[in-house]
Amino acid sequence: MAFTGGCQCGKIRYRAEAPRDRASVCYCRMCQKASGAPFMAFVRFPVAQVSWSSEPAYFGSSNLVERGFCRDCGTPLTYHQIDGEYISITLNSLDNPALVQPEMSFTAEARAEWLGRLEALPCADLDMPGSDGIVSYQREGQESTSF
Repeated sequence: MAFTGGCQCGKIRYRAEAPRDRASVCYCRMCQKASGAPFMAFVRFPVAQVSWSSEPAYFGSSNLVERGFCRDCGTPLTYHQIDGEYISITLNSLDNPALVQPEMSFTAEARAEWLGRLEALPCADLDMPGSDGIVSYQREGQESTSF
C-alpha cells in the first residue's frame, strides 16, 4: 500500500510506501506558527520510503528541525529532524487523510484550552458574497504524476 498526497496547487506530489510509522498531533508553538492553526497532524515514514515529484522548499524552524512546504502555494508538507531517519508528512496533505488517525500527541501543555469546546459550536453555512459560484483551484489526487 502506498500513501499519496501533495500541495494545494499540485506542483508537489509525494508517494510514501507502507508500512508507516506513528501518526500524531503536535500542539507546540512551532507547529502552531508553521500551520497558522492550533496544532499539526502528521504521519511518519522512514525517509527512504518517500519519493517526490519535485522537492519541497525547506525552512529550518530550529537548529534540529526543517519543515518542507510548497514555495508556490505555501502548503506545509513535512517535519523532519535534520539527519533523522524519519520524515513526518502533514496528515491532511494526503489524498485520503481518513486512512490515518492520530495515535498520540506531543506537547499537550501548549494545547489551546478552547479546542475541547469545538464540538459544541453551532454550525453555520459559509456566508460570503458569491460563494454559490466559488471555483476551487486546489488540485486533488493527481495519482498520474510519476516519481
